[in-house]
Amino acid sequence: MNGVSGDDYTFGILMKGLCLTNRIGDAFKLLQVMKSRGKTPNTVIYNTMIHALCKNGKVGRARSLMNEMVEPSDVTFNVLISAYCQEENLVQALVLLEKSFSMGFVPDVVTATKVVGILCKAGRVTEGVEVLERVESMGGVVDVVAYNTLIKGFCMLGKAKVGHRVLKDMEIKGCLPNVDTYNILASGYCDSGMLDSAIDLFNDMKTDGINWNFMTYDTLIRGLCSGGRMEDGFKILELMEESRGGAGGRISPYNSIIYGLYKKNQFEEALEFLTKMEKLFPRAVDRSLRILGFCNEGSIGDAKRVYDQMIKEGGVPSVLVYVCLIHGFCQDGNVREAFELINEMVDHGYFPTAPTFNALISAFCGQGKVGSALKLMEDMVGRGCLPDMGSYSPMVDALCNKGDFQKAVRLFLQMVEKDILPDYSTWNSMLLCLTQETVWLEGDNLFHLQLQDGKYGAFGE
Repeated sequence: MNGVSGDDYTFGILMKGLCLTNRIGDAFKLLQVMKSRGKTPNTVIYNTMIHALCKNGKVGRARSLMNEMVEPSDVTFNVLISAYCQEENLVQALVLLEKSFSMGFVPDVVTATKVVGILCKAGRVTEGVEVLERVESMGGVVDVVAYNTLIKGFCMLGKAKVGHRVLKDMEIKGCLPNVDTYNILASGYCDSGMLDSAIDLFNDMKTDGINWNFMTYDTLIRGLCSGGRMEDGFKILELMEESRGGAGGRISPYNSIIYGLYKKNQFEEALEFLTKMEKLFPRAVDRSLRILGFCNEGSIGDAKRVYDQMIKEGGVPSVLVYVCLIHGFCQDGNVREAFELINEMVDHGYFPTAPTFNALISAFCGQGKVGSALKLMEDMVGRGCLPDMGSYSPMVDALCNKGDFQKAVRLFLQMVEKDILPDYSTWNSMLLCLTQETVWLEGDNLFHLQLQDGKYGAFGE
């Protein structure tokens, strides 16, 4: 440096410049120059470089650099803990948090919130509570965003009532909830099926002077319609439309109404509601009606092209679009496309009802893929959708056609145990298969069906 000896201030400016321009290699060289001249880089210089390394995803190297520091500061811990949270490396984030506490440093509210966030994501919400309590006990600040993160964590575990207690606790501590707090709780109540509590919370917001926003309306409408409370859903929609902002050009509340009608198998009403939306969303409704029209005509390729264009332009299809496309692809025997659309439908928060699943089950069975049909039915049951006659009948028929009588019997009995009465087609398949199963009939287990106490039962002689 031309014989001029720089001080900490000079080196600090140089380090900041190198890090801001992402010249990490030169920044390391500058550290070596300082050390070679007998100068110990101060905390600010180290922190500048640690921040740059973390920003570039080199958190391990940043941690190694921290070990060289004589006096790490609260900033050092905040930067590194935040970086580990960004990587979702919960173990290392907690290790550094504990070290920070032991050295008397209190993480800032942003860092503490990030730690709570990844703890909640891992289902360890109670530990999130402990983190905030320690921050508060050491004089740190905990704001509404931190509490909202905690409430969201409890709601994700299905513990909306506990989340509500957190809301009351934060009020007692002088931290006032905001509209996001209420929206998170309302969503939690809806997800748990506690729709009356969600409506009570909605009313409490007005009492507490919290203005409803679009997310409030959207959350309530979706929850109520998904839960079969269509009348209440329409009331909230009306309130939203009367509010100053209304829907603000966003279609999701209206799609929620259509989804609720679909779940009640009210397809005519859903189609009528879609048509009425045309004034508000002319482009979306036009595309949707074209897709439905092509599906009805059997032109599934044209329907899919319109759908792809809709998605490409950022459109949000209603459940009717998905259902018609799925049924169309199933009728064409294109099971792969139908299956992919069911996954897209679920990703958008629309869970299929039994008739939609049944279309895919029938398509699988038509291709002899009874195993895939069975797996799909297991998935549908696991998600709380009850199978019906249309779910079992295609599988029993397919197994009988393959001559796999024993599997057909097991499925048939499972159906009867669930009080699902077989239709003519299923009985016919079973009887035809039974007459051909001569080897099985000659064995020790003769299959009988008897009607006892109004129920079918299977017995062996």
